[in-house]
Amino acid sequence: MMLLLQAATVHTVGGPSTAYLPVMVFFVFAVAFPVLPLILGRFLRPVKYGKDKMRPYECGIDPVTGAHERFTVRYYIVAMLFLIFDVETIFLLPFAVSFLELSFGAFMAMMIFVLLLAEGLAWAWIKGILSWK
Repeated sequence: MMLLLQAATVHTVGGPSTAYLPVMVFFVFAVAFPVLPLILGRFLRPVKYGKDKMRPYECGIDPVTGAHERFTVRYYIVAMLFLIFDVETIFLLPFAVSFLELSFGAFMAMMIFVLLLAEGLAWAWIKGILSWK
């Protein structure tokens, strides 16, 4: 009987602190990986800021105007349209992956979503927002 009780007991390798050791090691690496290069770069880089270093840079071309010039609203509208259609693709990806397993109701809901976005695109096209003139 005593042999059966000894065989049934569970032997633990370590205490509760050793169970979380991989999590703690991962946390240390997760914090050290981005912070360490920033600290090393701060001490190892040259500190030479001159007039040429602090000039604005635009794709290798000398800037024609100041850095605080106003832009037309059209650029912001195009950026918002890009974000809207980017979010559309994020919503369409799970739909496309599980297309064959969907019910008819889910299919109709997605078609309504796509038609609303197509309506928005048609509205932007008719208003002339998509032209760069």
